[in-house]
Amino acid sequence: MAITLYALDGCPYCEAVHDALREAGVDYETTWVEALHSKRNEVKRVSGQRGVPVIVDDGRGVTMAESENILQYVDRTLA
Repeated sequence: MAITLYALDGCPYCEAVHDALREAGVDYETTWVEALHSKRNEVKRVSGQRGVPVIVDDGRGVTMAESENILQYVDRTLA
């Protein structure tokens, strides 16, 4: 199962998702993004927008933004 988290260093929403993934015992890779929205082309390519956090679960074909949605997904699907 390949899970990628797109995150910004120091972002509290991204940290909450990191914590939830770790607590659930999920193996994942973090891709750190640029602070400037205009430099987040990879995030836009995978999710259609430049905000973070974004999670990509290749095994389930899921790409999701918004930390609250991601936290629910981790709790209901990955934990």
